Amino acid sequence: MHLIRPTLEHLPGYTAALQAGWSADTVRGADAAREELAAIERAPAVFVDMLEDRQGRGAPVTLPDGSRVARLPGLRRWMWDDEGFAGVIGLRWQRGTPELPPYCLGHIGYSVVPWKRRRGHATAALRQMLPEARAVGLPWVDITTDPDNLASQRVIVANGGVLLERFTQPEQFGSTPGLRWRISLALE
Repeated sequence: MHLIRPTLEHLPGYTAALQAGWSADTVRGADAAREELAAIERAPAVFVDMLEDRQGRGAPVTLPDGSRVARLPGLRRWMWDDEGFAGVIGLRWQRGTPELPPYCLGHIGYSVVPWKRRRGHATAALRQMLPEARAVGLPWVDITTDPDNLASQRVIVANGGVLLERFTQPEQFGSTPGLRWRISLALE
């Protein structure tokens, strides 16, 4: 499995996963998938281009409660294996600081399509994304998980993650329990 920058050539694999009921947005799920499919249908090239937005100039982001917030600089990479599309990993940051605004729970988020889970794709994707985070100047990345998402916790620990805190997610995310993990990007 390797990460690729999204392209029109690879868009059909991503679109097929959305049509099959998967979504990279693990919180908003089907609503986010429908929005992305509509954006792809309207303007496929624009959709692909917006997946690399290092200036944060894209449209506002819709949170799970329906509120909208300014988009942070960010980029997405698609997980690609011998069979094709396997998932997404995204990186977001705030210019001038490693801290994130309260409405953004972590620097990195990822999702593997259900039919390709348990193959090590998320672990490999996170490992491959860490140099990108270092390249934008981050000294560390924070990643959040639900307390019962043991698979994601294993992915983070396999990449050097350390549990930073147990916390209550902001109201926009349902005020549910969460775990915040940190991976240091310091070169040894």
